[in-house]
Amino acid sequence: MKILAIVTLTLGLFLSVLTVQGVELKDGHPEIYFVKKGDTLWDISAMFLNKPWLWPEIWHVNPQVDNPHLIYPGDELRLVYVDGKPRIVRNNDLKLSPEVRVLSEGDAIPTIPLDIIRPFLSTPRILNDDEIDSAPYILAADSQRLIFGQGNKVYFRGEKDENLSAYSLFRKGDAYYDPETNELLGIEAIHLGSGKKIRSGDPATMMINESVQEIMAGDRALPYEEQVFPPVFMLRSPDTDINAYIISVYNGVTQIGTYDVVILNNGTREGLDVGHVLTVMQSGRVVEDSYSDSNPGAMVTLPSEVAGELLVFRTFEKTSLGLIMRANRPMHVMDTAVTPN
Repeated sequence: MKILAIVTLTLGLFLSVLTVQGVELKDGHPEIYFVKKGDTLWDISAMFLNKPWLWPEIWHVNPQVDNPHLIYPGDELRLVYVDGKPRIVRNNDLKLSPEVRVLSEGDAIPTIPLDIIRPFLSTPRILNDDEIDSAPYILAADSQRLIFGQGNKVYFRGEKDENLSAYSLFRKGDAYYDPETNELLGIEAIHLGSGKKIRSGDPATMMINESVQEIMAGDRALPYEEQVFPPVFMLRSPDTDINAYIISVYNGVTQIGTYDVVILNNGTREGLDVGHVLTVMQSGRVVEDSYSDSNPGAMVTLPSEVAGELLVFRTFEKTSLGLIMRANRPMHVMDTAVTPN
């Protein structure tokens, strides 16, 4: 189990998203916990709660402390009860004056392991047909080579902004369709590397300064986007009823497990946002009922079962990327991700 939280939320908004559902403490939870380097907010929440995304309901913040939502290695977290309700307090806040606590935001523990999702924060992208077809394209290199890489000079056409110099290079990948409506949700832009324009014109000239895959003529260029991802963000359940499908998984695995990255067929259009936690439901198998008197041999779909949770960490208009935070049983493409009960 684990948890989440958005650092940009004000305390007022933070309080407004609290739910009225009861907080269920986990059996065997600690009374006191000393935060260690390498911990994540989700890890700590999962020590105390059966539903880690309800951490905001038990976390008590001291308004006299700068960035009270942040937790640091060495902090002493203590479980107390206020009016009969569980609260987690930071013992440091009770004993130290605000002036004593001088720490950098960068020292705080992250919500989830950032090294796992870092490759997905700026790449890949999921675009529509027009965005891909209208993007500038590589025409040729300054030599006879057919495959390009870091340090090669290439020429590209379709430059739209002469003031733009930094580009991400990509190739058209898989198309994603809604499994129920067959709507085209987007096309994956496979990240190939990056380049810097050194001369405008038609064609313009670019120097490739990074390549993670082979780059060839016909590959496309998009403006480089520097993704600033908050290491600490507040977990929460979506405000709307989400019923999404897992439509793909990265790394080509067939059984999806903890820390795998999946693609959902819902995005900002359906109300999903970074920090939303969804329950993954394992789709029920279809079995033959050979025991029925009225309809022997009928095919029956078994009920779906809770398989774990995922955290939405990147959103597009019609799709989202989610990190599997807990897997109680195997998950597969076409399992559903729904708003937690």
